[in-house]
Amino acid sequence: MMPKYDHFWVVDVEGNGANPPEIIELAMVELRSRQLTGKIHHWFIKPSEPISHHVTRVHGITNEDVAREPSIEDIEDDVCLWLEGVPIIGHNVKIEVDALKAGFPHWVPVAAVDTLKLAKKLKPSLASYSLQNLGDELGLSQRAVELTDRGHHSALYDATLTALLFIDLLKGVEVSDQQKIIVDADILNLAQGSLL
Repeated sequence: MMPKYDHFWVVDVEGNGANPPEIIELAMVELRSRQLTGKIHHWFIKPSEPISHHVTRVHGITNEDVAREPSIEDIEDDVCLWLEGVPIIGHNVKIEVDALKAGFPHWVPVAAVDTLKLAKKLKPSLASYSLQNLGDELGLSQRAVELTDRGHHSALYDATLTALLFIDLLKGVEVSDQQKIIVDADILNLAQGSLL
């Protein structure tokens, strides 16, 4: 029987450059019934290793920005409580899954829906499937800026844009087909069918 998902956390992380990245910024945006609920969790996190200048150039987060922020251990219980039993969504979500598993070893993901896979399936003729390009191409980027007052490579902006992208992509799918499309975009689902 196919799982039925209606509640999600859209997650984005920014890291310090390791592989998997040590999380230095984490944003979680809640979706229910394919709608933003307005519930958001957002942290800057002090890493155990310093942030390199190269990585700071990507997302703008400096060692000074996170010097007085909580450690990953300080937020682990809350994050795991919110994520427990709830699928996550991300753009190229494997990065988020790997970072979350490294940061929160007790977290067991239920499902991890990839908007990159959804976009490639549902918008097959685009030149680029980067989150920034999809947001611009589909007219979603400005709305994400308005909702977050931030820009690309901010975890809060990227999670919000990913949520808007997920909603927008599913608008073009018959309601009766939405669950199958979502399950097929779950990178943890070994029985992925139509997207592979």
